[in-house]
Amino acid sequence: MLEFKLYTAQEKPTPMEKEDLIDFLYHHLEQYGDARSAIEKAIDYSLENYTSFGGFVLTATRNNELAGVVVINRTGMNDYIPENILVYIAVHPKFRGQGLGRKVMQEAINQAEGNIALHVEPDNPARLLYEKLGFSSKYLEMRLEKK
Repeated sequence: MLEFKLYTAQEKPTPMEKEDLIDFLYHHLEQYGDARSAIEKAIDYSLENYTSFGGFVLTATRNNELAGVVVINRTGMNDYIPENILVYIAVHPKFRGQGLGRKVMQEAINQAEGNIALHVEPDNPARLLYEKLGFSSKYLEMRLEKK
């Protein structure tokens, strides 16, 4: 049985739970992940631990084991940029290939108020999941990285 838990500014994880979320994402995002500090920053943004538009962290557990985590941040820019951005989604490797990623993502879509944007690398297998859920490539993202 899959169970979901939603963390928000009103219902925050304990410090130990927050560390577990950071660890989970850091390890299970694999080559598509970021530094622990970046993951923590995205979680803090979603929980409004500093001035932000907020968002949420969604967890999925199966048999009392953390199986998936999603971090959604609100952009505060509705009408010209989607209201939400999917920052992270990760599924534990032992639960992959069982449809869990789809269920977790669908629950995140259900919980989000408004549209959702995301960035995905072209070779990331999650890209196919996003397309099946209705995401499309509207724009080509370009970045200027100042050194």
